[in-house]
Amino acid sequence: MAPLRILCISFSPIERDARVLRQLGILAEFGHVTTVGYGSRPAHAAAHVEVPSNLPSLPQTLGGVALLALRQWSRAELAAPAVQFALTALDGERFDLVVANDARAIPAAHALAHGAPVWSDLHEWAPEERTHVLSWRLLVAPLMRHICARYLSRSAASSTVCDSIAGLYERGYGVRPTVVRNSTHWRQLEPSTADPSTIRMVHSGAAIHGRNLEAMIDATRELGEGYSLDLFLVEGGDGGAYLRKLKARAGELGSIRFNPPVTPAELPGVLNQFDIGVFWIPPTHTNARYTLPNKFFDYVQARLAIAVGPSIEMQQLVESKQLGVVSDGFSVTECVASIRSLTPAAIARTKLRVDAASRELSFERDGEVMRSIVRGATLANAASE
Repeated sequence: MAPLRILCISFSPIERDARVLRQLGILAEFGHVTTVGYGSRPAHAAAHVEVPSNLPSLPQTLGGVALLALRQWSRAELAAPAVQFALTALDGERFDLVVANDARAIPAAHALAHGAPVWSDLHEWAPEERTHVLSWRLLVAPLMRHICARYLSRSAASSTVCDSIAGLYERGYGVRPTVVRNSTHWRQLEPSTADPSTIRMVHSGAAIHGRNLEAMIDATRELGEGYSLDLFLVEGGDGGAYLRKLKARAGELGSIRFNPPVTPAELPGVLNQFDIGVFWIPPTHTNARYTLPNKFFDYVQARLAIAVGPSIEMQQLVESKQLGVVSDGFSVTECVASIRSLTPAAIARTKLRVDAASRELSFERDGEVMRSIVRGATLANAASE
């Protein structure tokens, strides 16, 4: 296969977007990759169109909001300032494959493809991405539904993060995306030795409302002596306001430490020193109910025991492979009870089982799925020409 000209669109700070970074590593194997997104040029991109940080990726201008309110979905598809910037910057360019990350990028991908195949990586369930925000639910969710209905069947390939969400797309739009998990690269690490005097819990991710981070702090306080919690949190889009609230909630409790965030590539090695990776996110919306996030796979590569709530996809993996514990619910009391069920000896045995599952749950498997998507989309297009 001759080197391909590939365009990858992600209206995110790509340098911090672990899924897109792994995707770019695969795309670069096939040719010259141009990226569009916020921030500077990411690894594996031969060229980059940097979208100014002040340009939103949704139609949030007065005119754009009017189009949403009037249900002019077709006109609103490309109305976002970031999308308009990308269309102008790439006017006249031609590509052999265009990759759209998240539904909001799909119309721009099709516009810039000029008939070339489009791979729509939906990540999660687009119609309910932020339904906890009233304005999003009323104005943006209908646009996401319109995009899925109009473009998924036109895309040469589509993908999402887990089977449950793939089923939602199939039932809603007649297209079943290929599952590409949020797994990370396999790391050659050994399970760390448990400290019999302190069970060391850890959580990594973004400081965003709705992820039950308060429960982690409260649970650590209730667990008391012999337990610690380390948090590796990046600020959300609120300038760090929520993170400051979390720090205030922890107060002077010495068993809770807030650490500087580390890069996705460094994270498993840093987490390896701990015992239990925790994530208790209540099912307040569809994506939370079916979440199978980057952090789950980071915990696996760090060789940690895993403690989660009864979230469908995470629970299935934890229980089927005996990777840790699943709490009965999401209350502090239930989370505390699940942690207390893990003795140091049980943690040591669990870490060994996580180690045994680390290759199966690594990106080496999902990377092959991505390669198959690229080959399938581009070969089918070549055959039709």
